[in-house]
Amino acid sequence: MTDERERILQLRKELHEHNYKYYVLNSPEISDQDFDFMMRELQDLEDRHPELADPNSPTQRVGSDISQEFVQVTHKYPMLSLANTYSQQEVETFYNSVKKGLNGEDFEICCEMKYDGLSISLTYIDGKLVRGVTRGDGVHGDDVTANVKTIKTIPLVLNGNDYPQEFEIRGEILMPWKVFERLNAEREAAEEPLFANPRNAASGTLKSLNPALVAERHLDSYLYYLLGEQLPCDGHYENLEKARDWGFKISEGMRKVNTLQEIYDFINYWDTERKNLPVATDGIVLKVNSLRQQRSLGYTAKSPRWAIAYKFKAERACTRLNEVTFQVGRTGAITPVANMEPVQLAGTTVKRATLNNEDFIRSLDLHIGDYVYVEKGGEIIPKIVGVDLEQRPIMSQPVTFIKHCPECGETLVRYEREAAYYCPNDAGCPPQIKGRIEHFISRKAMNIDSIGPETVDDFYRQGLIHNIADLYKINVEQINGDGSRQKSAMKIINGIEASKQVPFERVVFALGIRFVGEISAKLLARHFKNIDALANAGLEELQEVEGIGEIIAKSVITYFHTPANQEIVERLRSYGLQMSLSEQQMQSATNILAGKSIVISGVFSHHSRDEYKEIIERNGGKNVGSISGKTSFILAGESMGPSKLLKAQKLGIRIMSEEEFLEKLKVKS
Repeated sequence: MTDERERILQLRKELHEHNYKYYVLNSPEISDQDFDFMMRELQDLEDRHPELADPNSPTQRVGSDISQEFVQVTHKYPMLSLANTYSQQEVETFYNSVKKGLNGEDFEICCEMKYDGLSISLTYIDGKLVRGVTRGDGVHGDDVTANVKTIKTIPLVLNGNDYPQEFEIRGEILMPWKVFERLNAEREAAEEPLFANPRNAASGTLKSLNPALVAERHLDSYLYYLLGEQLPCDGHYENLEKARDWGFKISEGMRKVNTLQEIYDFINYWDTERKNLPVATDGIVLKVNSLRQQRSLGYTAKSPRWAIAYKFKAERACTRLNEVTFQVGRTGAITPVANMEPVQLAGTTVKRATLNNEDFIRSLDLHIGDYVYVEKGGEIIPKIVGVDLEQRPIMSQPVTFIKHCPECGETLVRYEREAAYYCPNDAGCPPQIKGRIEHFISRKAMNIDSIGPETVDDFYRQGLIHNIADLYKINVEQINGDGSRQKSAMKIINGIEASKQVPFERVVFALGIRFVGEISAKLLARHFKNIDALANAGLEELQEVEGIGEIIAKSVITYFHTPANQEIVERLRSYGLQMSLSEQQMQSATNILAGKSIVISGVFSHHSRDEYKEIIERNGGKNVGSISGKTSFILAGESMGPSKLLKAQKLGIRIMSEEEFLEKLKVKS
């Protein structure tokens, strides 16, 4: 036993070192085969000695397929976003404001790459990873530790022994370009929806409830900020160099400078060189290097005064427009898509771009065969921004918008004040049917996360579902295949069953009524309180609800007067879905804030910003994003932005503290 225990410890130590050399340093010392042999030996020994289990063992990186819903964790240090700038003149303004804030004291700037991924906070105690948390709303995030442990560039156990007893390190989780392109190629071959960009793919992967799937996706990480009570140095740059020694993957492009010209040189170099990086970037981050000076400069409500992000201009390319095709969305909206000669743009091959609507096509005067200029908005979504008229082919034909649905042949309609055309055949058009089901099961609707778009398509093709109500008559035997899918089939059935407890306002949103979004659904549910009152409401009554205009009101009436929809609603009722506000909701709802427009600003102690928005709406108030003469009052937490404070004082708008607000509503903190 003693010999095998020692061997387990030795293998763990050696495999951690080889992981670091392979994934972080890119300098492996042993072959993949030898690494696999060692890993297999360790796995066998751990299987024989479960009493020696260690959650940070290298064998745990493969990820278990057993996971729970994510737990919300409060950040020890709020994760604020950075202020953005798009010109070197604004960089100069930032530089001068730092100089002024430090009263002329000398300072250094650390220049870093701005990686385009998912922000993560990692906590280490005694040199071991204990928690990985997403940014979330900046105050609270999701605990994704099990998934983070599958990412091989994140050390589970640190090198050396000179690290603080406890500290936090922040960075980005990314999907490398090669992995992203391979993943999308696989999804395209399987006729699955493609990921829009590496950031979305990384985010969706890290939020998966299956760590084994995360392990398969080969995510990467770059760490860029150290926090804690006993950091080794006052310098941010120096702390990251220390973190590199401990085993973290730190950008090689980081540089410490003293002058504005050196900052410009760094920006200009990476504006071109970033295209050769293996992961997506969208700018440069500039940070005052001294932690003491960072504390002196402090924060605004949203961002630190000692850091700023310089965003690169969108990359542009010119390519040929071959044809325009048309897609049908879940609401029946028709989206024209440009199909182009493939062109490299911001690290990926681009061959399709949305054309928005008929008005957009006309504004560009697009012709088939045109050479078009393509950009990536925010380095992510391809869009056509212009046409090279000098290269227009002779006798080329202008792009014309279709008159009939490309899926079901129905004549398209264009509603008043709407830019899009719609297919009105919502009960018989396959993309709309599947789209409404996908909307129904989505997180903000019924949250049936055991079913995805691929499953919906599979069930539809099998004839198991033709509308949202059909989900509730599916049984295990129908989806168990040859008997090997018992576990996943049960998970789907349990997820459908659990959705019967979803609150009424989300059921209204889930119905997929055209033009009724998440906020509109809440307003309607809270005003009418049950499905029958909503279904029987007239045009004037619907428009009495603040935020509900004529277009939404007419759409609601059309939905509930359509026999097929009436049947679906009755079936959902019979299956046990929530068709009215709960007693608790009705009891807690008041009109204390009726007619009040409220701005939320700052960082709060008792509730999150989203929770306060919920409280305001539940008590009849309206959340607004900016201060104006119509603002009733500002609910202010700590570190309220100085510009908002100044504007509020100028307009004479009341500023209400968190405690005053809770006392006014008699809400428990």
